[in-house]
Amino acid sequence: MAMETGLIVHPYMRPEHTSRQTFDWCVDQAIVADKIGFDSVMYSEHSSQRWENIPAPELVIAAAARQTERIKFAPMAHILPHHHPAKLAVTIGWLSQILEGRYFLGVGAGAYPQSTYIHGIKNGEDTEFTNKMVRESLEIMEKIWKREPFFYEGQFWNAGYPEETHADEGDDQHMLADFSPWGGAPEIAVTGFSAQSPSMKFAGERGFRPMSIFSGLDALKTHWEIYSTAAEANGHVADRSRYHVSQTVFVADTDKEAKRLVMEGPIGHCFERYLIPIWWRFGMMDGFIKDAGAHKSDVDLEWVVDNVFCVGSPDTVVDKINTLFEASGGWGTLQVESHDYSEDPSPWYQSLELIAKEVAPRISLPTPVSV
Repeated sequence: MAMETGLIVHPYMRPEHTSRQTFDWCVDQAIVADKIGFDSVMYSEHSSQRWENIPAPELVIAAAARQTERIKFAPMAHILPHHHPAKLAVTIGWLSQILEGRYFLGVGAGAYPQSTYIHGIKNGEDTEFTNKMVRESLEIMEKIWKREPFFYEGQFWNAGYPEETHADEGDDQHMLADFSPWGGAPEIAVTGFSAQSPSMKFAGERGFRPMSIFSGLDALKTHWEIYSTAAEANGHVADRSRYHVSQTVFVADTDKEAKRLVMEGPIGHCFERYLIPIWWRFGMMDGFIKDAGAHKSDVDLEWVVDNVFCVGSPDTVVDKINTLFEASGGWGTLQVESHDYSEDPSPWYQSLELIAKEVAPRISLPTPVSV
């Protein structure tokens, strides 16, 4: 069985682009990804960052669902501290019913304190506090999806589910709509970012699907160790075939052409203007430097393209991913980081097609784990 392929759309749009242009690019990528055989597409949720500007991923998913046939969608992630859990539970349940099995749910605590502040939370940098909010939110949503009467008064929210009144046959006015998720409960995924990610521990405890934002080999190993330890301690199977890893990947016919299209194109522009400074600020660059045995003074865009990304011909990218598999233990789904090729999408779409058809089939999944 080959590695699955997915997109993760943050969306890393140039700030001069309008909301409509962003929305159209997000939907267009899903349509193409569906046609060429990608397995999933995730849309991030951010309400403060100009480069990462999808405040309502459910709207993009709903639009893309009408124009696709098989690809699965996920918000990755709904930032739970920013939503009333009752409203979000109904939205998630309804959308998963509309997609009839082509939906899974990503949840998170949020990475940007500015966004958390917008939602009335002053201490957004306190990850212990926001992770408490995540746990309470999920507890409420799961109660609502069961459709059994309750009223919950929590630390952060109050919510409940009413007793359904049963009237005479033919009298439907008191019947409650069933907005529980397709199949009863959604598959839930959680993203890990920092090296000692509390989200990975939470995912393991609950048996959720883990996803790592690639930030170096040591972080990848640590994420899986945290996840698998917590999973096994709580009676869950830690199966690498369920593991998603996001990475910057770009494929062209030759190594030279792939590197040129990255260095001179939207990926290079985004990293120079936005992501490389963020990587330094969040400490991600330290992991990459350690992996390469390099020095801080070595780091520039070309160094990142050569030493961090998976860029090149199909053969080169297969070799790079297999090398990461050997060193880390591997994963089940490569979640390709999307970039803003909206003005000239042809090289981006060619790259996605090469990833789906000439790279992924040559990467073997880790050995499945059975109970």
